[in-house]
Amino acid sequence: MTTAIIEQINVIASKRELLVQLLEKPDLGSLRLDVTQAIEELDELIADLNKTFSKY
Repeated sequence: MTTAIIEQINVIASKRELLVQLLEKPDLGSLRLDVTQAIEELDELIADLNKTFSKY
């Protein structure tokens, strides 16, 4: 079970790079704020997941 959880955390963390790439697009317009917010929330989620499951 621990391996499955770690794999899922890695899948979630891999999505962050896609958001960063999207943020680099010059024609993002007002969506830039939403993408920035999504990155911040994803960072918090990843930190919480790592903190919660690091003991396993």
